[in-house]
Amino acid sequence: MAKLYFYYAAMNAGKSTVLLQSSYNYQERGMRTMVFAPAIDTRAGLGRVRSRIGLEAPAEVLSATDNLYRRVEREHGLSPVACVLVDEAQFLTPAQVDQAADIADNLDIPVLCYGLRTDFQSNLFPGSARLLALSDDLIELKTICHCGRKATMNLRTGPDGHALREGAQVEIGGNDRYVPMCRRHYKEAMAKG
Repeated sequence: MAKLYFYYAAMNAGKSTVLLQSSYNYQERGMRTMVFAPAIDTRAGLGRVRSRIGLEAPAEVLSATDNLYRRVEREHGLSPVACVLVDEAQFLTPAQVDQAADIADNLDIPVLCYGLRTDFQSNLFPGSARLLALSDDLIELKTICHCGRKATMNLRTGPDGHALREGAQVEIGGNDRYVPMCRRHYKEAMAKG
């Protein structure tokens, strides 16, 4: 029986690298994968997954109005799909997470989702909350704070490098805007603002 997996971490933990490696492992054995990237995140270019270490691959563009189940079902009918992989899964809608679970349950295709658990204010993203609720397996990928401890928080910074406390939940950015931190240093940075 196929499962729904949620690989979560703070920024810079290598989520996209692991996704690309997983897809490659399937393809190397002659199995077809479908890789999805959110339409909202165009840092690597529309329809691309790129890791910070330079690995990249094409991806299916997924917008908030797309039905993930129907797209995979259609492609699977044309040519068997062995695995579905979703980058930046925090941007999935709760309905799309339900659809991902249906892919695993009804189509018997494993779905591997990679994303952030929380935003810069330490609140769950709606997609991440639903993944935490429905996933068969939850896997934490780890990165480190500047102090060497495990980073679990995502600090958003302004142009001056200081922590931002307010703003939209979704603001696309990388190392230029976000710093992974342990909870202690995140709280200290937020208190200073």
